[in-house]
Amino acid sequence: MERFTISLDDKLASEFDQWIAQRGYANRSEAVRDLLRAELEKSRLQRAEAPHCIACLSYVFNHHERELSERLTALHHDHHDLSVSTMHAHLDHDNCLETVILRGETEEVQKFADSVCAESGVRHGKLNLITVEMNHSGGHRYMPKKHGRSGVPHVHLKPTN
Repeated sequence: MERFTISLDDKLASEFDQWIAQRGYANRSEAVRDLLRAELEKSRLQRAEAPHCIACLSYVFNHHERELSERLTALHHDHHDLSVSTMHAHLDHDNCLETVILRGETEEVQKFADSVCAESGVRHGKLNLITVEMNHSGGHRYMPKKHGRSGVPHVHLKPTN
């Protein structure tokens, strides 16, 4: 682990300490590490240097909107290779919340999220995207069938930084 020192004026240090306390960080180092990770992540995405990701897409939609459920289902089926899991919750008589766990090429995940959020009747869409490094099975396979898993190669997705 490498150490470095920074100097902050009193006002900025005080505001930072308040921010840290509000979020429940144990110390300044943890907070600085998270801020650095977030900025590096944002920079990688802006430079298109994050080819693969995992993501969580959440959106609220009016299920009474004409044919919206069918359009959303068609979008999900058209991009079934990106979808890991979907959770659906009823908020009230009119509105539903869906949260979709996605993984795949960053550009494709972003396009899918944009297309879902652009549908008429979808509101409050938000994509939380985390870049990952892909590591193809590393020379091992899932446990044999007798342990309830198939013996096929698989991919490990390691969050960047």
